[in-house]
Amino acid sequence: GRRRRRPGKLHADKGYDYAHLRRWLRGRGIRHRIARRGIESSQRLGRHRWVVERTMSWLAGCRRLHRRYERKAEHFLAFTSIACTLICYRRLTK
Repeated sequence: GRRRRRPGKLHADKGYDYAHLRRWLRGRGIRHRIARRGIESSQRLGRHRWVVERTMSWLAGCRRLHRRYERKAEHFLAFTSIACTLICYRRLTK
């Protein structure tokens, strides 16, 4: 099918608990699950957010990607693709 331009659902912690952000997401048609400050615990969000944080930490292990040294976006994307390939290769060989 056609490429999606926005996510269907968003999980966020208490740092994003603002009425204007909730309205903006609702206006864009994105369902949200944001823990409320002082009311809810953000523990339930952990299982969804952990995958993203783990992946970002794997990419941060590549020094060249830790800071964006490249001027062209195409070069940065190429290095990101190489890093993802190496990460997948290492995971598959274990």
